Amino acid sequence: MVCWRLIRLTGPVLMVGLTGGIGSGKSAVAARLAGWGAVIVDADRLSREVVAPGTEGLAEIVATFGDQVLGPDGALDRAALGSLVFTDEPGRRALEAIIHPRVRTRTAELVAAAPPGAVVVNDVPLLVESGLGPTYHLVVVVQTALSIRLERLTRDRGMEPAEARRRIAAQADDARRRAAADVLLTNDGTRDELHREVDALWADRLLPYAVNLRDRRAAQLPRPERAEADPTWPEQYARLAARIHRAVAPADLRIDHIGSTAVPELDSVDVIDIQLTVPSLDDADGPLTEQLAEAGFPRLPEAGRDTPRWPERVHGNADPARPVRLYVRQVGSPTWRT
Repeated sequence: MVCWRLIRLTGPVLMVGLTGGIGSGKSAVAARLAGWGAVIVDADRLSREVVAPGTEGLAEIVATFGDQVLGPDGALDRAALGSLVFTDEPGRRALEAIIHPRVRTRTAELVAAAPPGAVVVNDVPLLVESGLGPTYHLVVVVQTALSIRLERLTRDRGMEPAEARRRIAAQADDARRRAAADVLLTNDGTRDELHREVDALWADRLLPYAVNLRDRRAAQLPRPERAEADPTWPEQYARLAARIHRAVAPADLRIDHIGSTAVPELDSVDVIDIQLTVPSLDDADGPLTEQLAEAGFPRLPEAGRDTPRWPERVHGNADPARPVRLYVRQVGSPTWRT
């Protein structure tokens, strides 16, 4: 597992987290996105890169665990290392302390080298298990039927069925992944069908999101037409709130789901209304504005400034597929809702 917790959402590139269970086909999704111009950051590949022969990472592993973790060619014997740390919690933490900082550094280098407006896709197998969703502007989950995953693992990777089932059971289940997903790609069909899904995602969401983020521009809100109540509105709010909370850290500001989408089973205009409470409205015009914009929530031009009786600041969402109104309000003010 790669620790990304110290990587903040920083513009002007769109940070996308891509994940899926073993055998789901997320590598095919990453390859298709790379073909469209996305910058791919492969967590597993970086984990191998930072402990390749001749690296400081490998030298530190040998110093910690001994020569027994080296193969005849001088490269890391992953199976031998795995057998040492599989049931040894201190050993696993020692290994993570060697690998994770180096992966973070290399990831930051790749992100910094990406051009403004780029889409950076972080291929992270254990994104859901590690609770890393808030570190990305968007999380894409590839979901595939269990029977298909088992077939792929036994056919393409030569796994025994029992081993394939064990590997699958060790990861998050589909329900947890769905709850973390801003985008759910189903990969039960042909490769062409998957490519069509990915192509539409790129054209309709990722590319315009990246441009909006670069330009600090909120996507246009939909026409105010009432929609049938969506049972996933609370989950969508929770993901948005987690990103906002991360963006404003270390400040511990109150975040609330307000408006009609916060009411269960109530038909509503499909806009998630969120209230961010600040001690003073002066705080809303300081660094907080840029912190929210970097996280994908740019200020709406002049919103709230011309209504002194109802002082607030209003931000939108750069994501064209998830309309949001984010109200920044002073605690106890006329517009503030408890």
